[in-house]
Amino acid sequence: MAERLRLYLDLIRWDRPAGWLLLLWPSLGALWLAAGGFPGWHLLIVFVLGTILMRSAGCCINDVADREFDRHVKRTAERPVTSGRVGVREALALGAVLALIAFALVLTTNAAAIAWSFPALAIAIAYPYAKRVVSMPQAVLGVAFSFGIPMAYAAVQGRVPWQAWALLAGNLFWVLAYDTEYAMVDRDDDLRIGMKTSAITLGRFDVAAIMGFYLLYLASWAWLITRQLTHPVLWLAFGAAAAQVLWHHRLIRARTREGCFRAFRLNHWLGATLLAGVVLAYALR
Repeated sequence: MAERLRLYLDLIRWDRPAGWLLLLWPSLGALWLAAGGFPGWHLLIVFVLGTILMRSAGCCINDVADREFDRHVKRTAERPVTSGRVGVREALALGAVLALIAFALVLTTNAAAIAWSFPALAIAIAYPYAKRVVSMPQAVLGVAFSFGIPMAYAAVQGRVPWQAWALLAGNLFWVLAYDTEYAMVDRDDDLRIGMKTSAITLGRFDVAAIMGFYLLYLASWAWLITRQLTHPVLWLAFGAAAAQVLWHHRLIRARTREGCFRAFRLNHWLGATLLAGVVLAYALR
């Protein structure tokens, strides 16, 4: 029993929280913006737990979909499903249970959030298969990883205004930036097995494109947030985020596996910085 539990925790990347933190920070930022401040403990708990559960369910789906490819990639060859230690049906069952628990949490919100949870699930399921047909599947992932933003607005306001979709579009560029860094780690293996990724599509322009994605993300979020909230601490947060982007450039410019993976693994601090700026700006105004 203990061994199965360890395998399940490995399957959902329990020891690698960076994955769900990348989803959580923009979702919580949207909650604060939609509510005009603290959204209340109920919604905060729903979105924190829901994000962790859905990211974990997504890992189950992804590992099942990619199991044949993952055998040929150094970084993923020993994943539980790929190595055969967890069966396909077993992994899908675990993913379904986690998704159902997340849906039960959504049921405690409102009709709008419940309705938007269905397209969110559909996009999350579609992403692993997009890697077979889309030249930049990270764009699909960007929509999936950003869907907590419109759901946050739906849960708070009962509707999804244009600002929510604009924030989603801006956040998509952040996902493109950090997941291209991630794809650069596996580029040699992905080329060999025929997997499509943004790192392969962008080729020698990968680092320049990543910097452009970061710029579009920070510029769009700065413009959208300051339309409704201004405070010196907010600009300090954006300045600190920009400094992190420059540091990321130093990490990835040589395109080493270690540097690119470190840039990806620590990227959640950029999102945490912007969230801290929003939360403090509302608290101090």
